[in-house]
Amino acid sequence: MYKNRKWLKYILITIVIISVGFGAVELWRGREKKTEASVLHGLVEELVMEPYLPGIRRMSETERRASKDGFWRGALLSPYPGLLYALENGEESVTESDYARLLLPEGSDEDYKGLAEDALEYGEDAMHLEKNLESAFFKENERYLSEEEKDGEQEEEAADETREQQSFARMEEKSYRYHWEELTSYEALIKAFYAVDSTTVAGEELLRAETLLEKDMRIHGDADTPQILLYHTHSKENFADSVPGDENSGILGAGEYLAELLREEYGYHVIHDTGCYDEDRSYAYNNSLPAVEAILQENPSIEAVIDLHRDEMPADRRLVMDLQGRPTAQFMFFNGLCRTKKGAIEQLENPYLADNLALSFQMQAACNEYYPGVARRIYLKAYRYNMHLCPKSLLIELGAQNNTEEEIHNACDVLAHVLDLVFSGREPERGEDVTEESPEGD
Repeated sequence: MYKNRKWLKYILITIVIISVGFGAVELWRGREKKTEASVLHGLVEELVMEPYLPGIRRMSETERRASKDGFWRGALLSPYPGLLYALENGEESVTESDYARLLLPEGSDEDYKGLAEDALEYGEDAMHLEKNLESAFFKENERYLSEEEKDGEQEEEAADETREQQSFARMEEKSYRYHWEELTSYEALIKAFYAVDSTTVAGEELLRAETLLEKDMRIHGDADTPQILLYHTHSKENFADSVPGDENSGILGAGEYLAELLREEYGYHVIHDTGCYDEDRSYAYNNSLPAVEAILQENPSIEAVIDLHRDEMPADRRLVMDLQGRPTAQFMFFNGLCRTKKGAIEQLENPYLADNLALSFQMQAACNEYYPGVARRIYLKAYRYNMHLCPKSLLIELGAQNNTEEEIHNACDVLAHVLDLVFSGREPERGEDVTEESPEGD
C-alpha cells in the first residue's frame, strides 16, 4: 500500500504547508477585513476541506489502534478521511459512493450532537416553564442523583413505596397556553422551541408557527387496519437497570409498553417492529430502511411512523423530573433537515420534511402546555434519519442510558397521551369543526 513513500512524503509536506498558510492568512487578514487573501483562503478551504468536512470531526475522534506500518499514516491523516481513503485504496479518485461512506459516521448517529447539552434545556426565560417549576425540576434531578449513592435507607424505601402507589392521571386542562401572536418571528420561535445543531441551519422558510400549526396531523383511518408503526433503529439501547438480552426491558421493552398504551388506552392499531438493525451501529439507519419500507408496503393503511430511541448523557446528568409524584424521564423530539450549512444534501431528499417538522412542533407544544418540563427542546440536525418514508414521522429520544425502567415507563404514559392529543385532532386547537371526524380517544 506504500509503494511510493516519496509521494506520501510530498503529500504530508503539502498538507502542513496549506495548514500553516491558512493560519498565517487568518492572522494577517483579521476577523473583519475582506481582502483578496480572504477570498483565496475561502476558495482553497472549500476546495480542499469542504468535501470531507462532515466526516472529519467524528472520524478523528474515533479511537483506533493502528498497526506499526499504519501508525504515522493514521496519526497524520486521520483528520483527512478522503485522502486517507485514497491512499488505502490506490491512486483512484474518491467516488460519490465513497463520499457517502465518509459522511456516514456522523450522519448515522443522532446521539452525536454539535451543541452542548445545556442548549437542549428550557431555562428561566422559557415562557411555559415557571420559575418555581424549574427550581423543582433541578431539585428533583439532584435528589435522584444523590439517591444513587445511598443504599437501602428506610426513608428511600418509604419513598419508593409511595411512588409505586401513584398512578398516572391524564391532564384534561392545560397548565399553560401559548400566545401564538408572540411567536410570529423566527427568532422567537427558535428561542421557545428549538436547538439547532452546528452542522445545519433551519431558516424562516421551514419554521413558521402558523404553518406548523395548520398542518393536519390527525390519523384518519380506523383501528380495523394498522395505523401506527413503532420501531427502533437502535434496538440495543438500554437503561440503567435493564436486563441484558431481555426484550421486555431496554428500548424494546419501552416500545412495547408504549404500543400497549396506544392500543389499550387510546384504541389505535399499532405494529411494534422489534427487529435488530444496530449490530453495526454505524449502519443502523441503512439497515432499518429496507425493513421499514417493506412493512409500509405490506401495510398501506399505516399513517404514522415512530422511531423510538434513548439519548446518551454524561454520567453526572439525568433526565428526570417529578411529575404527579412519579419520577419521570424527559424526552426529546428530533428532526433531520437534509441540509448542511452549505445547503441541501442532494442524495438525502425528504418530500415530507414540512410534515415531519409540523408533527414534532405540535407534539412539543402539547407537551409544554399539558406537562411543562417533560419535553426537552426539539433538536434539528443536518441529515435525514429515514424520516422521508411517511408524512407523520417522529424520531423520539426517550430518556437516556442512566434513567431507570420506572422513569421511562412513566414517561411513556405522558407520551402516549400527547400522541393521542395530536393524532386525534384535539391538539392543536382549531375549533369545533375538527373534532367531529376525530377517532375516539380518552
